[in-house]
Amino acid sequence: MTNIIPFKRPKASEKHKGKTLCKTGFHQWIILNEKKFDVKEGKLITVFQCSRCGKIKNSAL
Repeated sequence: MTNIIPFKRPKASEKHKGKTLCKTGFHQWIILNEKKFDVKEGKLITVFQCSRCGKIKNSAL
């Protein structure tokens, strides 16, 4: 006999968990590169990435 695994669809809340916060602008930023130098501007840049959606932003010090 074979093992029968019950198929269960994920709920909408489980499927889109954390994405609604990012859509409204509440990202969870983590630092990717602490010190990166921008040659054109002559400044240090910190690169941030959202841990939920993966969006990247740069911040010049």
